Order: sequence, then C-alpha cells, then structure tokens
Amino acid sequence: MKKGQEDSGQQSGDKKAKKKPSILFITVMLGTIGLVAQLVWVNWPKPETVPEPLNERLVSVIDRLPGKSDALIYAGLKDIRESPFWQEVIPDSLQEMNWLQSAPALQQIISETGIVPSRDLDTLLVAFQQQNTKKQKYLGILWGSFEGKLTTDYLRQKSIETRQYGNEPCYAVTDTLWVCRPDGRQVLMANSPELLRGFLEPENNFLTRDSTTAALIDKAIYKSHFWFTLSSTKWTLGALQSLTSGNKDMKTLGNLNRIRQLALSLKFEEGVEGYTEWIYQNRTSAYFASTFLWAAIKLSSASGTRTTEPAKALLKELDVMQNLESVIVKTDLPIEFFQKGVSNQE
Repeated sequence: MKKGQEDSGQQSGDKKAKKKPSILFITVMLGTIGLVAQLVWVNWPKPETVPEPLNERLVSVIDRLPGKSDALIYAGLKDIRESPFWQEVIPDSLQEMNWLQSAPALQQIISETGIVPSRDLDTLLVAFQQQNTKKQKYLGILWGSFEGKLTTDYLRQKSIETRQYGNEPCYAVTDTLWVCRPDGRQVLMANSPELLRGFLEPENNFLTRDSTTAALIDKAIYKSHFWFTLSSTKWTLGALQSLTSGNKDMKTLGNLNRIRQLALSLKFEEGVEGYTEWIYQNRTSAYFASTFLWAAIKLSSASGTRTTEPAKALLKELDVMQNLESVIVKTDLPIEFFQKGVSNQE
C-alpha cells in the first residue's frame, strides 16, 4: 500500500474515532443543561396573584377565635346570591335547598324556628379543632336574618343547660350543640362550650398565635365569596383524597401523601374563578407533585379515556404550576361554560 493511501485511511479512521466522543459530549451537555434548567425552575419564584384583603369586620372576628385551627371555612352567601353566576346558572331547586341540616338537632331547630338557610343566612365562618383521631371540635359564627325566629325564649325553653360567658347566655340544646345569640344578626354554634367561652372571652391575637392559618388565609386569593384553609396535614390529605376519589389517575399521582397544608378560594361573578395552593415539605416534592398532577390531568382529559365529557372539559381549563414549595392550580371559567353544560344535559 502506498503512503498516500495509508495517510488517507489513517485520517478516515481518526475522523470516525472522533465522532463517538463528540456524540457523547453533546449528550452530556444536553443532560447538564436540562438538569440546570430543572434546578433553576424548581428554585425560581414565579409571579403570584395578589390576594384580596380581608374586610376589617372579619379580621376582628377571626382574631377572637380560641386556640389554633385545623380547618377554617368561610362562605359569603349573600354576596354569592347576588352574583350573576348564582342568578343565571344555579337552578331554583338548588337555590332553595335547605343545606344546613347535617345534624339532627340542627335540622330540628331549623324546622321549628322557620329558618330558611338559603335565604336567611348571609355569612358563615366555621373553625375546626382536632379533638382526637375521630372527633373534631367546631365553632360556627353565622350572620343573617334570625330576628323573630331563633329567639332567646326559644333557646331557653329548648335548653338542657345554660352557661354565662362574656355576659352572654349560652344554651345547650343537646349534649353536642351549644347556641348563643350575641346580637340580633349573629348566632354562635359549637359542639363544645369551651370554644364558645374562648370566643366570648377572647385572648385575641388568633392571627398572631396561629401563624400557619394566618399565612394560609393570605394564600386564599378570593376573600368575599368562598374560601377555606387546611392547616392540619391529616385534614389536607383527607380533603385531597376526597376531591380526587372519582378519578383513579389523579388519586394515585401528585405525591398526595406529602402534602402539608392547603388553601382554596372561589369567586362567583361572570363565571367562576378558582385558585388553590398546595404546600409541600420542600421544593423538590412540589416540583414532582406538579409534574405528576399536570400529566394526570392531560391523561384524564385525553380522548379515549373513561373520564366523563363534562369532567374532561373542566380538566382542560385547569392551569397547574409549581412555585417553590407550593403547587398552584387555578382556573377561570366563563359563565358560558356552565350554560353550555346545562343545555347539553337538557
């Protein structure tokens, strides 16, 4: 073989030998860039929606709550009833439904006094405290048109025990239902007299004392219509499992067992705006939870799955994002979304 041919073969072999480390180098570089991009995304604070402020009256009421809260629920029912969504979308049967009848004793009071919760109740705030693994203490503060219905004379006749807290008589209607009437438009209900005493003889500074709930209230973006906070990990995990129980894909994904706290809020105007924030132990857990949740939503809303068509339509309107230790899910559903659903059912 001639020298020129040998040199040509050598150069050709060198070129082939150089291709392998070149491909490896590119692969390593792409992987490194992907890893760096992932780390940056996980630790990069995303723009946040500015929350609506709490009105001063509600702040003063919340600050009187005793102890610490495992769950706090607020419903501005009068504001919801006056919204276009309620008036144009909600059928009359649901508007008139007597929904505040979970306990037999409460159902009896409503029946005997003539209270119509769907019309008479304007605002509701309920705080829950874990008593043990199965039972919860609760304190409910209700505002509405109760004058001439839930009177002190009625409570006095109905009561099996009366106690005085903060110069206010509190009546035990049953062993597990205590009622107090501080003023004409307010009713206090609790399954524990200690909670009534704590509210009527307050230590104040609940928002300072329970910093976790205070932070979660701030994460409830929409304050005027409906919001709730779950400070207890057990409450939060139970709530998410209930919300996703109808969808196997979503129930098994999203690192649900690592959830710590949750805040959710809804606004009913020209449709429904929803915003919920799930707080995890660390940023990595939140990142993987958001990724799994996003994938589950895409999988469940795809054609050919067993998810119902209305559920698919809703899932397609959900926006999922990781922000530091949180997973944020939000939506903005126009009123036509619900009107279309009603017309399809008809």
